[in-house]
Order: sequence, then C-alpha cells, then structure tokens
Amino acid sequence: MSNNLSADAEIVRRITDGDVNAYEHLVKKYKRYVFKIVNKHIPYEQVEETAQDVFVRAYQSLPNFKKKSSFKQWLAKITVRTCYDFWRKAYRNRELPMSSLTENQKDWLGKVIAEQASQAFYEEGAQKEAAEVLNYALDRMSAEDRMVLELIYLEGLSGKEAAALLGWSVANVKIRSFRARKKLHKLLTEKK
Repeated sequence: MSNNLSADAEIVRRITDGDVNAYEHLVKKYKRYVFKIVNKHIPYEQVEETAQDVFVRAYQSLPNFKKKSSFKQWLAKITVRTCYDFWRKAYRNRELPMSSLTENQKDWLGKVIAEQASQAFYEEGAQKEAAEVLNYALDRMSAEDRMVLELIYLEGLSGKEAAALLGWSVANVKIRSFRARKKLHKLLTEKK
C-alpha cells in the first residue's frame, strides 16, 4: 500500500476511533478534487452547497470505508452520487415549458431540427446556444439518465468507470446510456 493510501487510512481510523477533528485534514486535502467533480455536474450557484453535502455524507459513511480502494476513489463515488441525488431532487415536480427558452434559443433549436441536430452543433459554431439547448434537454431527463449521459458521453468515462462511480452494474450503465441517448435525441429533434 502506498504511503498516501496508508496516511488516509490512518486518518480515517483516527476519526472512527473518536478524533473527529482529524476529518479537517481530509477535507483540506480533497476539497479541490471534490469541487472539480461537482463543478462538472451541478449549476455554479449550487456547487458550494453540494460539495458541503459530499463532505457531510463522507463523514457519516466513514465507518463503511473499506481500505481496499483509495480514500480518493471512495470520495469520488460519494461525490458523483451526491450530484446524482441533487438532480433527482431537482427533477421532482419540475417541468419547464418550451416557452422558457429565449427567442435565440428557439430559433437555433428550429434550425437544428431542420438541418439535423449533429450537423448544426458543429457547422454553425453555435456553441453557446448548443450548450443551452443541451442543458434544456438534459433538464427534462431523469437524474439517472442525465448522470449516465454526462459521465459516458460528456466526460468520456468507460461503462465500467461510470458503473463504479454510480454504484450500478456495467450492464445497467450500458442499457441506461443507450436508452438515455435515444431520449436525448428525441428531445433534440422532436417538435414541441
């Protein structure tokens, strides 16, 4: 076991043995790492609160930490699952009408529908509008679908890596990513 792994495991042992102040060392050490992950998945104004939730959940779960993997990997799983839970909570009872798009976004979406979605993203160079429309479509998907799409297609993780972070089987990730991709395509190409 590397020195860093054993150092983290020793701090976890101290915390679970009652030295709660030792947790501050882990928070300082991994704060930037957690913020980097959260910032990829959560709206900017919610990043700090979500990162705080990650550290609270991690602290509460320390007795379940198995020294088979690194603390950093274990914390990454908790971070991704917290982001996933953020979207699950946000999507409960949340529907945004098409009318919430700006006129520029509606115009751009109309062009995408008319000219084939994938070509319009690249040929027109409308990156800002494309990102807004993609976010609009992702906001209409379930938390599970959103997270699997982001991990597989936007971050480029393998099915195995995404499965490990989400706590799902690889088969479940493959099936869900296929179905989510179809739903996304339908959202981007279907006239409302």
